[in-house]
Amino acid sequence: MPTAFITGPAGGLGSAIADALAPTHTLFLGGRPSARLDELAARLGATTWPLDLADTDSIPTVVEPIDELDVLIHNAGASFPGRVAESTVDEWRTTMEVNVIGAVALTLALLPALRAARGHVVFINSGAGLRASPGLASYTASKFALRGFADSLRDDEPALRVTSIHPGRIATPMQEELVAYEGGQYDPSRLLSPETVAKFVAGAVNAPPDAHVREIIIRPRR
Repeated sequence: MPTAFITGPAGGLGSAIADALAPTHTLFLGGRPSARLDELAARLGATTWPLDLADTDSIPTVVEPIDELDVLIHNAGASFPGRVAESTVDEWRTTMEVNVIGAVALTLALLPALRAARGHVVFINSGAGLRASPGLASYTASKFALRGFADSLRDDEPALRVTSIHPGRIATPMQEELVAYEGGQYDPSRLLSPETVAKFVAGAVNAPPDAHVREIIIRPRR
């Protein structure tokens, strides 16, 4: 089976993506070691890879054994609710390190393996990567930057497929934290489910080889 490396697999969306791809791909689950990650790997017959996107110096060594890779899915992310005046430099630094610099470092480390397979890189972006989202200053900036990196990768590596996925609000703990910051009432029934977004990811990954799905925008139906 083709291979797929997923970052942030232990979270709600990450585990849903792993479930969606398990029937068609051999999974490499890249994240910080945890019982939840081990349980997911055991259930899906996947391999875990100890990955810290904030520690970019360690990334090449971690993924060195991978010499061919069909799919790389950038799902891991950091978010600090807050408007510009409420944010701190440390929050901006962490957000950029994980959401942008970590994704760049991992892509560069795996680029030879992706080229060997004429592979596919999928970026789980956000609606905030298309339009600024109030109360998410550093997160919005990071997602705009991530979209720019995806577009540059697509232009510079024409043998690869590169997809940016921009979901609206998803029923995850990160969204629950944001709603609490906004002073609203968290109602997951009004949000996209992780499983719904994962189906779009799987659809793009499993698209026929003559198709290049470049961008997907998903919003909750109301």
